[in-house]
Amino acid sequence: MTAQLNLINELKRAIAANSLERRAEMLLHVTDLFVTESARISDEEISLVDDVIVLLATDIEISVRALLAQRLAPIARAPINILRQLATDDEIRVASPVLIQSERLDEATLVQIARAKSQGHLFAISQRKTLNENVTDVLVERGNRHVAMNTAKNPGARFSRRGFSRLVARSNGDDALATCVGARNDIPYDLFLTLIATASEMVRTKLIAEAPHAKQEIERALTTVTNALHRSAGSQKSVANDTLTRSHDDNPLNDGAMVRLANAGKFQEAIATIASVCRVPSSLIERAISQEQWQTLLVFAKAANLSRATVKDLLALCGRQRPASPDVLEQCLASFDRLNPQTARQITEFYRMRPEKARPS
Repeated sequence: MTAQLNLINELKRAIAANSLERRAEMLLHVTDLFVTESARISDEEISLVDDVIVLLATDIEISVRALLAQRLAPIARAPINILRQLATDDEIRVASPVLIQSERLDEATLVQIARAKSQGHLFAISQRKTLNENVTDVLVERGNRHVAMNTAKNPGARFSRRGFSRLVARSNGDDALATCVGARNDIPYDLFLTLIATASEMVRTKLIAEAPHAKQEIERALTTVTNALHRSAGSQKSVANDTLTRSHDDNPLNDGAMVRLANAGKFQEAIATIASVCRVPSSLIERAISQEQWQTLLVFAKAANLSRATVKDLLALCGRQRPASPDVLEQCLASFDRLNPQTARQITEFYRMRPEKARPS
């Protein structure tokens, strides 16, 4: 340890005496030596190299930092401290290679960068070979359209239910994004059905053409939606749909009643009323709100025949429990506008028929 400290002190004196140009030469020379020997040196030696490179890289010009990032990013045992420093660099030319390639960056670091840095940083993260749910949650929430699209296209990305719900909401009116999201074979079926219900005819055609492996699932969803949209009032209804229809008669819910609950701030009563009409557990709706799965709430609101204005008040009430940005609320209202009431009842029936233990937590 004493020898290591002595070396660092000597290096500091050398850095103080040298120009930035000379320091850049020393930095690249040390980096080249490390890249050549990285597979054979010990963890302690890597730690020492880390300290040396961090010192040499201080105040170095952007082009040299970018070159350093390119050399270290693909190295499996690259020094972690300099990697983090490069990954959080405000200059995207420096950060990008590390954010895209380095397997040394842990989840916490990626989440922190995704929450705080630029869209360029988020786009670089979206290109990683693998992405876990905590990271994609932030990418689809903070990222612009290009980030959301690239994340949805990434076969190594894994999404939470909250992440998928956000992607479905963002897909409203965006055919390209809707196609990407709908083509994923890991999207929950009920959210897939919601996407299909609000998607354009072109998107539905593309999903079948571009995702032949999911054709049976898509056609099943399309059949469900089409039957719901074209079923005449006198056609035969399933026992389950009769039950849901009776629930509307037995538990009348009008806009005025819901507005009064919303204006009074009665969150639990409002949710319980919708749950009663739709014959689903209140806990299901509460859990969707707590996890910002707004599409689920919208489906139940449409199934309960609430108006757009009332849903806006309802979202504002829910916002007291789980705040949402104005952009998210506008996307929610746009999705609500495009949902067909019969389709919403079909999706609600899907929830009703699932055992409580099978519902996502």
